Amino acid sequence: MQADIVNALRRGDRRRASMILSNFQNTNWALTKEDFSYILEYCAEAPDPLFVMETLELMEEKAIGLSKGIYRHVIRALSRGGYTKEALHWLNLLGEKESTHATLPFFNIFLNACGSSANLKDVECCLETLENYLLGKSEITYCELLKIAVLQGNRPAIYDIWKDCTRHYSPSIITQRRFLRALTTLGDLHSAYHILQRMVAIATQRSDHLKLSSKGRYQSSRLDIPVLALNESEYLKLLVDCNLQPSQGATGKNSADVQPEIFEEKTHSLETVQLNADLLSTGNNLSDKVELENGSVRYTLRCAQSAVRRFLRWSFSDLIHACVQFSNCQLAEQLFLEMQKLGLQPSKFTYDGFVKSVIAGKGIAYAMKVIEAMERRGIKPYDDTLAALSEGYSKNLQLDLAEDFLERISKIQPKHIRAINALLSGCEIMNEPERAVHILAKMKHVKMKATLRTYEILFSLFGNVNVPYEEGNVLSHADVSKRISIIEMDMLNNELQHSFVSMKNIIRAFGAEGMIEEMLRYLNVAENVLWNINPYQKSDLYSVVLHALVQAKESHKAIRIFKTMRSCILPTDVSIYTTMIECCKWLPCFKSASALLSLMLQDGFHPTVVTYTSLLKVALAKDDFEGALDLLDICKTEGIEPDIQIFNTILSRAYTRGQIHVIEYIVECIRRAKIQPDPSTLSYTFCAYEEHELYNTAIEALQVLSMRMISEDVSILGKKITVFEDLILSEEPDAELRIIRAFEAAEEFLAMALLNLRWCATMGATISWSPEESLWARRLASSYDDNKRPHIIPSEVPQSWERKPYFGVSG
Repeated sequence: MQADIVNALRRGDRRRASMILSNFQNTNWALTKEDFSYILEYCAEAPDPLFVMETLELMEEKAIGLSKGIYRHVIRALSRGGYTKEALHWLNLLGEKESTHATLPFFNIFLNACGSSANLKDVECCLETLENYLLGKSEITYCELLKIAVLQGNRPAIYDIWKDCTRHYSPSIITQRRFLRALTTLGDLHSAYHILQRMVAIATQRSDHLKLSSKGRYQSSRLDIPVLALNESEYLKLLVDCNLQPSQGATGKNSADVQPEIFEEKTHSLETVQLNADLLSTGNNLSDKVELENGSVRYTLRCAQSAVRRFLRWSFSDLIHACVQFSNCQLAEQLFLEMQKLGLQPSKFTYDGFVKSVIAGKGIAYAMKVIEAMERRGIKPYDDTLAALSEGYSKNLQLDLAEDFLERISKIQPKHIRAINALLSGCEIMNEPERAVHILAKMKHVKMKATLRTYEILFSLFGNVNVPYEEGNVLSHADVSKRISIIEMDMLNNELQHSFVSMKNIIRAFGAEGMIEEMLRYLNVAENVLWNINPYQKSDLYSVVLHALVQAKESHKAIRIFKTMRSCILPTDVSIYTTMIECCKWLPCFKSASALLSLMLQDGFHPTVVTYTSLLKVALAKDDFEGALDLLDICKTEGIEPDIQIFNTILSRAYTRGQIHVIEYIVECIRRAKIQPDPSTLSYTFCAYEEHELYNTAIEALQVLSMRMISEDVSILGKKITVFEDLILSEEPDAELRIIRAFEAAEEFLAMALLNLRWCATMGATISWSPEESLWARRLASSYDDNKRPHIIPSEVPQSWERKPYFGVSG
């Protein structure tokens, strides 16, 4: 009959189970105390507290006595089922019945259930009952209190529990591992490391032996004898009164009032060793070559029992994985090397943590050396390890290798979405939408759901103009709208709402495409949907819109948006003011730009070189080269280092207006500022001479500027002259391709400079590796200095501007 009741409970048919239980006296069967114990044991495992109470009522009615086994099942079922008051009542009954240490395991059962709910009031009541009956505490009691402290995120409580436990016990290696895991969970790697040292000492002394329980769990072979009851439980008060949140404990912000140095007592300091690639490359067990000694203690575990060795390996692995979470590569390296010196062969799990830690601390190249050593030992990496490697290569923008490691994952799981997102982000940066499409197809094949981060990347990746479109047109506008609509629909199907980043990427995509109306519509949607964004995020959205409007020459709409920002008192920054100053070039109105500069200074922002570049654009919009050169001088006077962009801004306009003297003056300014020219500098200078039919001068200028683009340092050029000349003067048909392949990835402009020099050589010019000896360079150096302005054609000088500024200084 008891089997029928249990079967009914397993099926969830409590009504039938109750009917069988209540009608057992009308049958030929008589349920004994053992039968009730069997039923209650199932209820404790389920747990099913309601049926327990129903069973107890029937047992009381039939005057069936209660054994300790029944008490155990009842307390376990009630406490695990959430009936803590009833469970405490039964604990009190048990304590009144026989106040002996044999009843302590029942209180441990109750504390175990509290460890799942962290009900501190119940914990306090339980420990008060323990004190009242003078039951003391066992090693298991401390472990249950430890679980509650971890659930709270209360590191000070862990320290006090450890202190009280070690005062009365020499904790077993199992208990010490529990403390180690608790400390690693809350981020105290230092204290966890000292506990690990104690565990190593126990293993070397062979003072702890483990056995398997009937359920296949490891247990210490020592007797768990409870300590005498104390008058006060200081750590309990700290545990109950402390208001720490888990996040605080994890970061260690509130650890100043505790004393983690208690973990350093009676421990032996292991040698701090820096792991290097040479040790990894051997691929052998280092314990065969190196032994570590400290005083009279010899750390070698060759004779230690296998179970203790297993616990040590697990503990090393736990601590190494914690190093990943808290970015402590140095400790992970030290632990990994110590494992091998102790003869503990790292497992897949150990390698997984170590590789992840090395990727974050030393980079993906070093992590690959670990993988190579791992594979030489015949250990295949976890899928999680491969995903971490893929993510590392994605961050390095080595997308081929990132995709290769992603393909090696045997079974893609939802947790690997982080690696996929990293690869998609790399595709966005490198502008490789075709690769991203292939990745998305793989996601669909394995039925992996995209996350919000995935959609944020997709809006940025596919919302921009791609080949064959170079600028926005009707076809590209339709293409962008269709793409964004498809991504949004898929996002809606996955029940995901827009985030600030996804909205920002959509707005930026429409703005880059020149779809102004759609961009402003989404700005309005973002203001309505993202009602909880802070003022700085809202200002960030407006900044994106302002930039797009200025690029699209929509100056009046930009002014309206900026005035809205001012009226709403949204925070501004240098970038926003710089964008609005550049907007003034479309008016054009230098007085408005000056007014904006005054507003910027009033708000406490100092102009940057980008700000002066925007002011230059406003001045040059009316071909005011004198004013532009004045601004360049002011920029230098203010102590702002100019960059190549501010010089190129003047070169661009000077080339358009045929002002060769201005171009030559700016080229000399670039040389004196010791700034390397870029391809735009070369293009404006060369084309200006070429359009005036000064062909020899154009080639000479191109040659000199290409040399400067390689390096201003003659000694650096001298070391590479032979290699460069072989490439420049090579008659091989694929010489240009070799130049591109050799230098394109390494140095941004080196390949282009070498191709320019090769073209000059093809045109018959003699390649000289001393650019300052060029007649053109010497003429520029002698003709222009900081105090002599270039000749500007009078007809090009603008009249004074009388336009009323759009922006008042008062804002």
